[in-house]
Amino acid sequence: MQNPLKHPLALDLELDSQKTTEIHAQIIKEKAFLQKIYNEWGVRIASLVPNKVGGAILELGSGGGFLENFIPEIITSEIQNNQKVHLQADACCLPFRASTINSIVMIDVFHHIPDVEEFLHECVRCVQPGGRIIMIEPWITTWSALIYDKLHHEPYLPDTENWAFPSTGPLSGANLALPWIVFKRDRRKFTAEFPELGINLIHPDWPIVYLLSGGLSMKSLAPGFSYSFLRKFESFLQLIMKHIAMFATIVLERKP
Repeated sequence: MQNPLKHPLALDLELDSQKTTEIHAQIIKEKAFLQKIYNEWGVRIASLVPNKVGGAILELGSGGGFLENFIPEIITSEIQNNQKVHLQADACCLPFRASTINSIVMIDVFHHIPDVEEFLHECVRCVQPGGRIIMIEPWITTWSALIYDKLHHEPYLPDTENWAFPSTGPLSGANLALPWIVFKRDRRKFTAEFPELGINLIHPDWPIVYLLSGGLSMKSLAPGFSYSFLRKFESFLQLIMKHIAMFATIVLERKP
């Protein structure tokens, strides 16, 4: 029996199909509430790109390509061949010369990279001093752990000792807990292995509105006009309950 809350476009969708990114872009455009989330994410990421550092701004896993609405000069990319982005690129083997990138930006991509150590080494190689790696990723709190463990289709492995996982596909291969593992649980290991990268910001947020949006697979549970009110409500809620969040804005900065 099909879930009545499942979004019609997401029915029988093969995660690793090239068509999936196109469907996801269509879902975001059709769901006003979800689109407001992505718009807020775009504004936030654009505000964090350093202005005083030259070089290219690269987006990994561009999918729907919404960040170019907020950063017009951005270079969009996908690991699969996709005519709607500028280039095909593997995060672990970037087609850029050393110290030529201003910033690498991404939304919901880091936890899909099967070898983040290799990716971070590529960041050290490619990003200029003062440049940044800016991402919005799932984040583990007492609240989000319940959601990711019980209700999310992607693997959630907070107790794994390794940062790497088998590369089954660009979307099916994942560990929702990976950003929290690397930048929180294993922060000492990260600092020791990548002294060139400083953690500039970790800002947990969005404990409620993303759930109400239904994400990329479910129908929205809230109309678009309610977004501003609900964002204010969850911000107030976070003042009282500081340990609730589902995502985090994470900024790494390349040291001189």
